Amino acid sequence: MAYLEEINSPEDIKKLNYDELDALCGEIRRFLIDNISKSGGHLASNLGVVELTVAVHKVFDTSRDRLIFDVGHQCYTHKIITGRREEFASLRSYGGLSGFPKPSESIHDAFPAGHASTSVSAALGISRARTIKNESYHVISVLGDGALTGGMVYEALNDAGQSREPMIIILNDNGMSIQKNVGGVGKQLARLRLGHGYSGFKNSFRRATSKLPGGGFIYRVVHAAKNLVKNVLVRGSIFEDMGFTYLGPIDGHDIKSLCSFLRIAKGYNGPVLMHLSTVKGNGYKPAEERPEKYHGISRFDIASGELLAKPDRTFSEVFGDKLVKLAGKDSRICAVTAAMQNGTGLDSFAAGYPARFFDVGIAEEHAVTMAAGMAAQGLLPVFAVYSTFSQRCYDMLIHDVALQNAHVVFAIDRAGIAGEDGETHQGVFDAVFLPQIPGMKVYCPSSFAELENMLEDAVMFESGPVAVRYPRGGEGAYTAVSRGESEVLAKGKDITLVSYGIMINEVLHAREELEKAGISTEVIKLNTLSPLEVKTTAVSVMKTKKVIFAEDCVDEGSAGRRMLAELSGLGIAPAGSRLLNIGNRFLTHGSVAELRALAGIDSAAIYNAALEECGMKNEGKGAGRSAAI
Repeated sequence: MAYLEEINSPEDIKKLNYDELDALCGEIRRFLIDNISKSGGHLASNLGVVELTVAVHKVFDTSRDRLIFDVGHQCYTHKIITGRREEFASLRSYGGLSGFPKPSESIHDAFPAGHASTSVSAALGISRARTIKNESYHVISVLGDGALTGGMVYEALNDAGQSREPMIIILNDNGMSIQKNVGGVGKQLARLRLGHGYSGFKNSFRRATSKLPGGGFIYRVVHAAKNLVKNVLVRGSIFEDMGFTYLGPIDGHDIKSLCSFLRIAKGYNGPVLMHLSTVKGNGYKPAEERPEKYHGISRFDIASGELLAKPDRTFSEVFGDKLVKLAGKDSRICAVTAAMQNGTGLDSFAAGYPARFFDVGIAEEHAVTMAAGMAAQGLLPVFAVYSTFSQRCYDMLIHDVALQNAHVVFAIDRAGIAGEDGETHQGVFDAVFLPQIPGMKVYCPSSFAELENMLEDAVMFESGPVAVRYPRGGEGAYTAVSRGESEVLAKGKDITLVSYGIMINEVLHAREELEKAGISTEVIKLNTLSPLEVKTTAVSVMKTKKVIFAEDCVDEGSAGRRMLAELSGLGIAPAGSRLLNIGNRFLTHGSVAELRALAGIDSAAIYNAALEECGMKNEGKGAGRSAAI
């Protein structure tokens, strides 16, 4: 790789001519494919923005100019160029590079990102700060067309277009988010893509007239006819109606054209939108043909494109299969997703019941209120959403669902520690905020069989809002089915361990080791977080006098903290108690096992905490925090 090995900072990009930049882009693609095949990560989205990222670094200085990525999982080329190539093997590993922009990593990472439709708002805020402080630098937002299905971006575009703030929004239009884009916005962009001729004509004409005597006057005269030409070739732009200077569509894989248009955009004294047409997965045929498969992928064979390890059955798949069975029995059941059909296990439902399947795009807030409307008319909507994205729906959960006690079922996928995607994707908040909502029942299955049973109960036998939360990946050693709102899984007399969901496996493993150490351990499994069944735990704690709660969520509002408050209200004061959770912090990226150990909630930490509570020697680390109640 003749060029890539010489790129140690963006300054090295600026030394290359266009032919050399084209060669560099090819080397970066090979580097990405080779490395992601070994580590896993977001492949297709990054292959689609190689030329775009190189062009930005050719024209701008991101140590001062602010480059903001929407979502951020397409920042790999940016990280390679900005001095992090040698660390790339550590991508998404504990202690290594984040898979998303992270200002603490580099001065070139202007703003953290992980959720869609946020970059224009951030860019406008940065632009306004620049103006108020009378500073001079450029602000560039890279926005995927999939993000245009999110409502927040329109609030930002509406404000930014009328702000007159100099800023550049680069719309990377590949017709995809994770799945193929849906809705009217996608159709509008498809129509605009037909207008390549207009932008090419405009750019060429500007260059030609600048070389002629009186060229400025000629350009201004002909420029007066711009709208007529544009109406013929482009037929207008929603972005210009909002107040942006619209440039495009532009071939997003033509490095020379990209640099030329970026320099033009750089010269405008107001908001500019550059519309790029790109191919997701460009340069790797399997990713081009199936970009949704290679959006986020584990280790794979480059030659065949096949995964190196056959994936185990997951909670998402169990959910999807069970929902299909339920839909076959009741025609009122509908499935809703926010651009996550495959990720939430709904492929089979979409194929089997297309008239009852609704992909609303990256629009979680809309999905919730739409589901409430469906429920109001007697349907049984099930909204499958990742825990981290459900955070966007809090107002709608309260105002549009719970307030009217609408029977909407929320399948909360990736609940708990989600792993390598890091702070923006850990599902550590839903266990706290869902039980706060009046009338919301929250199930927390620990096994595939429990998920099937609880989902059926939630859809067919409950009323009002219901959530069923489950983790990423597969089940652990616990594969049984417990009944009721809580259940004693193992009896003991020295200490009580309480947990729920996938964490029950850590507790049961800790109990095995504690029994070997001579400590009689009682284990209680919570099956619902709301309502929180107190009696079973109260009876146990009155017997053992000591209790530990183990949870993969934040501390404030955790089930353990709530339970201790309930016990206190009943006059039950344990002689010893611990809350083992991740604390009130954001959890970095790494494997789930590494992050549990880091947070002090794995089986070793539970074991050591129990030893201490029972007055025995602590043989390891991670004993957790004492409860402040």
